[in-house]
Amino acid sequence: MKRVVVTGMGVVSPLGNKVRAFEEAIFAGRHGIGPITRFDASEFKVKIAAQVKDFDPKEVLEPKVARRTDLFCQYALVAAKEAMDMAAFPEGSLDLDRCGVYVGSGIGGLLTIEEGVRTLDAKGPRRVSPFLIPTMIGNMASGLIAIRYGFAGPTLPIVTACATSTNAIGEAFRAIASGQAEVIAAGGTESSITDLGVAGFTACMALCESNDPDRSSIPFDGDRSGFVIGEGAGVLILEELEHAKARNAVIYAEVTGYGNRCDAHHMTAPDPEARGAASAIRAALAEAGGIDAKTTYYNAHGTSTPLNDKTETLALKKAFGAAAQELAISATKSMTGHMLGAAGAVEAIASILALLANKVPPTIGYRVKDPECDLNYTPNAAASRPLEHAVSASLGFGGHNAVLVLRKYHGR
Repeated sequence: MKRVVVTGMGVVSPLGNKVRAFEEAIFAGRHGIGPITRFDASEFKVKIAAQVKDFDPKEVLEPKVARRTDLFCQYALVAAKEAMDMAAFPEGSLDLDRCGVYVGSGIGGLLTIEEGVRTLDAKGPRRVSPFLIPTMIGNMASGLIAIRYGFAGPTLPIVTACATSTNAIGEAFRAIASGQAEVIAAGGTESSITDLGVAGFTACMALCESNDPDRSSIPFDGDRSGFVIGEGAGVLILEELEHAKARNAVIYAEVTGYGNRCDAHHMTAPDPEARGAASAIRAALAEAGGIDAKTTYYNAHGTSTPLNDKTETLALKKAFGAAAQELAISATKSMTGHMLGAAGAVEAIASILALLANKVPPTIGYRVKDPECDLNYTPNAAASRPLEHAVSASLGFGGHNAVLVLRKYHGR
């Protein structure tokens, strides 16, 4: 099997629309949660979200492209450009038939769907846009990235709810490791802070109904009561190691393990015995060849829902045994909110930044201990720690559990 490394990263997030801004915010412990401004939320129970701010797609996209793409695609294209710029491929150097795109979305173009339905109701079927379908479908972010860069190799948009982009990175890792491709842009994107999106997640009792931005997304805290909806995109450039070395690329981390398991239990609730999550962690660790918990950062799914956080804690205890107490854990959703299909990719980037800095980003807003969540969650302030590995986990609706293992690259 071939080795796979990360040579580029791109972020659009509630904490900033570049990797550098995102990095500064997560280590400083700043959140991006505030009042919803995307629509009038005055009649909603939930009035806060983690919105992307100061985003102008025309800084990167041609006006015509920006007009004809949903926001989730715009986020993906902007994140992909930053990742490609960071990867710095020499012009004309890529075999485009050996380059692919694995960028998914948990929901796709919800804003476009809503606008289409309103047009249909108000003006009739003849006024529905001819761009409605190609703009709304969830694979279009991946397709547009492929079109922009001419990547004609394996392309596989993935939809596994909140595990989407972790699965996308993991499947891209497998494709390169098995020799199907040399370069894949992998990650996820989401823009579901719409009136229907917020109403729907509120109705299924997933969102925190506290409208205090500082006490809403509080993973592992005893007062947690639901997640804060977020949005944005994360894209990583995965590259076969020898291909990267041949062009003297800067290598940020190596992908060494991937676990993909299902709870087979419930549409929204996690298995209370954490069998699927623990199995996914074990599978990723086994592929990575084992790791030392003392030098490992675990980026938790950590949604701030009552069931998820205690179940994930149990999964860690089952997968790591007594060594779970030695892990440095944090939930960056305390700062970004839950970015749904984009969460895993952005959290993988946070994990790589932690490896590079030998620093664990905090779980902010943590005040109240929960006896069922009794591990080291790095409360409220970043912690310096020698790190060799990072484990990033995503646990999605439908029981989808996806886990990545990343390793610091030492030039060999």
